[in-house]
Amino acid sequence: MSYLGGHVEDALDSGIAYELFHNFALVHDDIEDESLIRRGKPTLHLKYGIALTINAGDALHGMAYEALANNTQRLGAQKTLQLLELFNTVAKQTFHGQALDIGWIVNDIFPNAEKYKEMIKLKTGWYSGKGPVLFGGMIAGASEADLQTLKTFGESLGVGFQVRDDILNLTVADDKQPYGKERGGDIAEGKRTLIMVELSGRLNEEDSKKLCQILNKSRVQVEDDEIQWCLDMAKSSGAIDAAIAYCQEQVAIAKACLERLPQHPVKSLLDELVDYLTIHRIS
Repeated sequence: MSYLGGHVEDALDSGIAYELFHNFALVHDDIEDESLIRRGKPTLHLKYGIALTINAGDALHGMAYEALANNTQRLGAQKTLQLLELFNTVAKQTFHGQALDIGWIVNDIFPNAEKYKEMIKLKTGWYSGKGPVLFGGMIAGASEADLQTLKTFGESLGVGFQVRDDILNLTVADDKQPYGKERGGDIAEGKRTLIMVELSGRLNEEDSKKLCQILNKSRVQVEDDEIQWCLDMAKSSGAIDAAIAYCQEQVAIAKACLERLPQHPVKSLLDELVDYLTIHRIS
């Protein structure tokens, strides 16, 4: 099935490359965040050690470029070079966002909501949103106007997905609705998620100080009752509701972009994808 002038077969090598990059990023991200669980199982570095896991991630990164280079035979050298340039942009923006995310934790910085949103547009907005849809649009030979629409659509999709993921980390009980990560893990890792940023602005001075102290602790120092306190305060303060509302804003932007794209049966699949990745299980 084709859309915007493209064919699925033309995108296979790029899709493989993107999936390899995605897994490389997750492998390294879990080390950087000291995460314990990924997709319901122990993270790779816990099973095989940090050194082997970093090396595995590096191998995935290299294989992604190999897959991209395979486009030459089907798409030609010029188009392949354009895709490589886009891929490099995705990587740079993702790493920039990750540097901000990690840097806030390392340097005990608590960003405001606007700073958080800027970070997440660089990070997940690119590698989970803008990157994939721009790849598809470029391969299809979409018009410049449609590419700009896809860019906005992808960013909103990626940002909404990340905020939804942060919400699920605090609201999904492992024993009732398997989530794939440890519940409250973002708190133990000191993550400055939108929920924690919103919570900080809703607390009195004493409680805000307590929140910062919890998030600034190393993972092994955070107690279960401290995680529960953060969960309770996030619910009662309206911080989670604020994050859900922001998620829904991203949904509205993404769906408005879809309305501007040419009519095609695939649009209904994209519409369902928006709902699934941004509001499924939180609305």
